Amino acid sequence: MASLLTGERGTIKPKANFDAKEDAVALRKALEGLGTKEKVLIEILTTRSSSQRQLICAAYQEATGRTLLEDIKGDTHGSFEALLVALITPPALFDCHEVMRAMKGPGTNEDLLIEIFASRSNAQISALNEAYSQEKEKKLTSDLKKELSGDFSKALLLLAEGKREESTAVDQGKAKEDAKTLYNAGEKKWGTDEKKFIDILCNRSIAQLKQTLVEYTSISGKTLQQSIESEMSGELERLLLAIVKCVNSVPAFFAELLYKSMKGCGTDELTLTRIMVSRSEVDLLDIRAEYKKLYESSLYSAIKSELGGDYRGCVMAICGGDD
Repeated sequence: MASLLTGERGTIKPKANFDAKEDAVALRKALEGLGTKEKVLIEILTTRSSSQRQLICAAYQEATGRTLLEDIKGDTHGSFEALLVALITPPALFDCHEVMRAMKGPGTNEDLLIEIFASRSNAQISALNEAYSQEKEKKLTSDLKKELSGDFSKALLLLAEGKREESTAVDQGKAKEDAKTLYNAGEKKWGTDEKKFIDILCNRSIAQLKQTLVEYTSISGKTLQQSIESEMSGELERLLLAIVKCVNSVPAFFAELLYKSMKGCGTDELTLTRIMVSRSEVDLLDIRAEYKKLYESSLYSAIKSELGGDYRGCVMAICGGDD
């Protein structure tokens, strides 16, 4: 887990000989000159780590009396603006804003909530909860409760508490027992006992669940993913599948979402931006490798052919290279 947090598999690393004041001056010139110099914005903001970008924001405000956020919003627009804003927003706050967006207005964006809560660690979820309380002066879980219902609500709220077991030790006996419980609650039963699925998939540690998936296949002759697909439907099915996919491989889970965001007519820029920024210092190199394995073309070339303009240039810079 340590490697995930230190970002050895990210495409964006902290810059050596970093000077926040110097960067702030360069950004100011790029934003204040005649016509914004987008290349300078891309070059600086995609080659500094998130914490370095926070220091640049502070230096910028000190030098100009304005926030970098205001100036970016005033001088850029559309997907490119949203991408730059995502880059200068601290990760927990960015997750928080995305969750707020998922609950805004009529209807709820369940897929956005599923993506975030199925893929984030306890530490990330706890930071997200804290950011949410500060922004809204309300608890995230109480707002989620109002938005969601049924078994989907129960499962998502368990994840949103960020209390998944964290031990890396695996209890083989328990994995066998859990696998049997899941088999009896689904494949073997007329109608499915969703509560058992929720209890096991939302509480057990990732290491423990990995072993449970192995045991499940040897009991049932099918993967748990196949069983969930045949037994369930709707948002609960999508959530439990996301958990199982993340247990198998978080990078493969994100590679699939990136592929879908660019497939068909029109690109889902919001999803693309969120994944590229939130994984850029975590595991984007692994996501690139999985993308290549799954889709036989590189993520970089997909971005190059699907996107346009400065948005494309910035996403390619975050991607960091071809495979």
